[in-house]
Amino acid sequence: MNNLNTVNWQYFRSRLLENPEKFLLFQYADNRFVNASFHITEIKQAPIISVDCGGKMNSWTEIIVQLWEPAELHNGDGMKTEKALAIIEQVEKLLPLDPDATVKIEFGNSQFDTRQMYPSDFIAGEKTFTISLAADFTQCKALLYSDNACCTPGGGCC
Repeated sequence: MNNLNTVNWQYFRSRLLENPEKFLLFQYADNRFVNASFHITEIKQAPIISVDCGGKMNSWTEIIVQLWEPAELHNGDGMKTEKALAIIEQVEKLLPLDPDATVKIEFGNSQFDTRQMYPSDFIAGEKTFTISLAADFTQCKALLYSDNACCTPGGGCC
């Protein structure tokens, strides 16, 4: 439920499967990457149910992959994509993940406030597979899904 071209779980997982032997990197800002020592600490499936300011009910599902940098950082090659896939398989044995759910990556460190971001680009290099992340933005769903401009000043719903 956003303005970005979101990636669903099925597509995200398929891109990982295409690059199992490569080192997995996450780029969270210009020239800034999650340290190679990162762990995937949790995969959450969150059903979202909301009512927008226009009175319309909305629902969707998000899958949130949480990344964590330990206190001891290293500059090695890091996690191979196949290890991330093994973690995903372990999760999917216990929690069937919705293939159409929107994927978000949750990350933060001492220089970057924790936030949920969208995978925006997938770059397969010779030895690395980089997932670029993009920020989400707030929006008025009532304005997005109707011809009624109620979200304008004085519109009465926001």
